Amino acid sequence: MGLIIFIIFLTSVISLFLYKVKSGKGAEWAKLFRIVTLVFSISIFTYWFIKKSAVGIVENSVALQVINKLPQTLDFYVINIDNPDKNGHLETKHIGKIRPEYYRTEHLKMDKSDEYWIVGYLGKKNLVYFSQHSVPNKNIDQIIEVHNYINQSVSLSAKAKKQVESYNYENVKLGIWVTLDMLLIFLNLVLLLRRNK
Repeated sequence: MGLIIFIIFLTSVISLFLYKVKSGKGAEWAKLFRIVTLVFSISIFTYWFIKKSAVGIVENSVALQVINKLPQTLDFYVINIDNPDKNGHLETKHIGKIRPEYYRTEHLKMDKSDEYWIVGYLGKKNLVYFSQHSVPNKNIDQIIEVHNYINQSVSLSAKAKKQVESYNYENVKLGIWVTLDMLLIFLNLVLLLRRNK
C-alpha cells in the first residue's frame, strides 16, 4: 500500500501544477489527467478505508480473545510468528486498549504458524505484560485472561518491544503520507470544481 500512496502523492502534485495549463493543445490532456488522478485516488482510498473498517475475520483463522482482569487499562498487541522453523518474520497487530473486565477479539492467520505472543503496555512505552502461547489445535479458539503483570521471557519481550516500536513507527509514517495525500486530493478537487464553474 505504501507504493500506491506514494504514486498518488506524485500524481496529485503533478495535477496541481497542471492546473496552470488552461489553454492550448495540452489543456484537455491536463484536465483529463487531473480527473483520472482524482477518480483513481478517491477509489483507492475508499476501498482502503472500507477494508480497514471491516471486521478482520480471516478464512481458516484462529479467534483470539484477550480479557483484561487487571485493575488498569492496558494497550495490547499480538505478534504472530510466521514459519518459526525458518526464522520467519513477525507479524504485529494492535488489539487495542482494553479496560478492566473487558475483552477484545482478534483473528489470527495461523496456516504458517503455531505460536503467538501477547504484549501489554501501561502507557506508551512501559511494557508490563508479555506471554508466549502455542496453538496445538488450530480448530479451537484461544481465550487469554490477563490476571497479573508478568514477563515470561526477557529476551523475547525485548524482541517484541522492538517489533511493536517498528510497527508503530511504520503506522505513523503511513499516517503522515495518507494525510498529505488527502490534502492534495482535496486541493485538486476544489481547483477542478472551481475551474468547471
